[in-house]
Amino acid sequence: MVQKYQSPVRVYKYPFELVMAAYEKRFPTCPLIPVFLGSEVLREWRSADGAVHTVERSCRLRVDAPRLLRKIAGVEQVVFVQRNVLDWRERTLIIDAHNETFASRVVVKENCSYSVHPENEDWTCFEQSASLDVQSFFGFESALEKIAMKQYTASIKRGKEVIEYYLSELISQGTSHIPRWTPAHVQEEDTCSYTVQHCPSFLETASPSAPGPAPEMATADGDKLDADYIERCLGHLTPMQESCLVQLRHWLQETHKGKIPKDEHILRFLRARDFHLDKAREMLCQSLSWRKQHQVDLLLQTWRPPAPLQEFYAGGWHYQDIDGRPLYILRLGQMDTKGLMKAVGEEALLQHVLSVNEEGQKRCEGNTRQFGRPISSWTCLLDLDGLNMRHLWRPGVKALLRMIEVVEDNYPETLGRLLIVRAPRVFPVLWTLISPFINENTRRKFLIYSGSNYQGPGGLVDYLDKDVIPDFLGGESVCNVPDGGLVPKSLYLTEEEQEQADQLRQWSETYHSASVLRGAPHEVALEIPEGESVITWDFDILRGDLVFSLYHTKQTPKLGPRELGAGVRATGQLIDKSWVLGVDYSRVEVPLICQEGQSIQGSHVTRWPGTYLLQWQIYNPPESVACSLPGMDDVLTALHSPGPKCKLLYYCEVLASEDFRGSMSSLESCISRFSQLSTTTSSSSSGQSHSGSMVSR
Repeated sequence: MVQKYQSPVRVYKYPFELVMAAYEKRFPTCPLIPVFLGSEVLREWRSADGAVHTVERSCRLRVDAPRLLRKIAGVEQVVFVQRNVLDWRERTLIIDAHNETFASRVVVKENCSYSVHPENEDWTCFEQSASLDVQSFFGFESALEKIAMKQYTASIKRGKEVIEYYLSELISQGTSHIPRWTPAHVQEEDTCSYTVQHCPSFLETASPSAPGPAPEMATADGDKLDADYIERCLGHLTPMQESCLVQLRHWLQETHKGKIPKDEHILRFLRARDFHLDKAREMLCQSLSWRKQHQVDLLLQTWRPPAPLQEFYAGGWHYQDIDGRPLYILRLGQMDTKGLMKAVGEEALLQHVLSVNEEGQKRCEGNTRQFGRPISSWTCLLDLDGLNMRHLWRPGVKALLRMIEVVEDNYPETLGRLLIVRAPRVFPVLWTLISPFINENTRRKFLIYSGSNYQGPGGLVDYLDKDVIPDFLGGESVCNVPDGGLVPKSLYLTEEEQEQADQLRQWSETYHSASVLRGAPHEVALEIPEGESVITWDFDILRGDLVFSLYHTKQTPKLGPRELGAGVRATGQLIDKSWVLGVDYSRVEVPLICQEGQSIQGSHVTRWPGTYLLQWQIYNPPESVACSLPGMDDVLTALHSPGPKCKLLYYCEVLASEDFRGSMSSLESCISRFSQLSTTTSSSSSGQSHSGSMVSR
């Protein structure tokens, strides 16, 4: 198995030339890196104008591994070959390294680069990636992988410290500025510049400036490249955790056009899946599709709670806990959950819960700025005084379980602590019902107090300042959270209003999920009784790569009982294996290759009556993938090897052509401002009225 590492972009607040001077001081030996035993130059050459300087070195590293493993391997040190290409004109240093020792058993590759910061030419960026492939190592493959990656990631931070140490040393010695490279004929006229031939040892020849303090290591608020940003806004991360964050962010940038989630949001999904990259990516991808489908990005701007919720929903924000987390108080025992559901409907309750979670994330960002440290979760104080059997009303419990599921899937790691106070005797019954649906990591954040034992040592005072504890719990703070109470039956929805609320919920469930297996495509049949209608579709690829096609047939496929809408049926695979393309059925749209994470919208104007088949099947790339780079064939094959199962979320409908203005329920979902999976509006589809269109977003 290939282990990979990708570092965040580190920023040195010093000019490129000064950083290069510090870098050169690491050779031929570096006492600050004990495992680095020494190096020697194998080859060295320069371009004709002296702008590009290339050096190949042989570097010896001490094997930092258990004695048994060193004895079996028979070596105490390993040799790496490092190739540095320093371009003074472009102000870049590219470093490629690979191992020579055990090259037939272990393949280690490292790529590093120093370059000028894109927004500040007096700063220098450093980026690093590496891969480790243990093919065979005397039966110790797994152990070697763990040891090697542990040692490698531990050295990352040390390498940054070494450069900063030598930078400080240069400045203390009076070298705080080194002129930029200029062509030779210009240098002859400039008596203060150093010659290109002296570049490798320019520390001795560079004109020193007056001694002075090192530049202040402050960071700009918008600088998201610096390690300081990670510490300030995201908290401490190990090198491997940083690597996972960078890789997932790069994947989103490549597959999701437009705006992508903030780093804090991506990090929550990584933490929820213990930094398992594939699992976190799948969870995040599904959540982005869910947000798009339900227009969650606009919720805080568009949601206005109905009057019964404003008056009888006993929940609200109240300052923060002792750690700076926003504090939300919910007096569930005082709430008439049954009355609220009958007054506003389950969908409105869910929307309100989602708005609380959206507001919680917004408040976390505000507190991060206010307190100057990362705050990524909020605290909930749940008061159960008054909880009784009426709260265990079956439809209410069912709605609660649905809300828990939605929040667990889409707002992971947003709850920092749940303080449950005044838990009555009936609480264990409710806990038994809901606890199986709560993630184990979330359950560990629950602190439960029965009776009045929340008042003494070990109670709320350990988590809330005394002037924040609400008055109804014996504190000094006046709490403006509504008191709740019974909802008058006069506010209950009429039968007609309840029916409309049910229709709203059904609309939210118009998208359907499907799994596509290798050799078993997923197909949807649409009955078109007249010649000219408009078929529209909207789907998201949650996992894997798929090929989307649209076919027409006059024959009747064997349709199953599952209905997706008027004239729409699907059972999975509908095209009979005995059918011949061009004879029994025909292709009416060019096949579209859809990659994981993409969102696709399109439409097709039909010309003939009959059955139209939307088909998704696993993408199988051509077997002959040629690449000029050594070793890249295996990498490309691994990347494009189709998995056994793909997932998608889709919606389709048939519209009368004279009424077609773009499908409101499918095409308008592109206005999502969170994931921004598309920038294409419905007009781009309707503009292709007679030729059909498939829009990849």
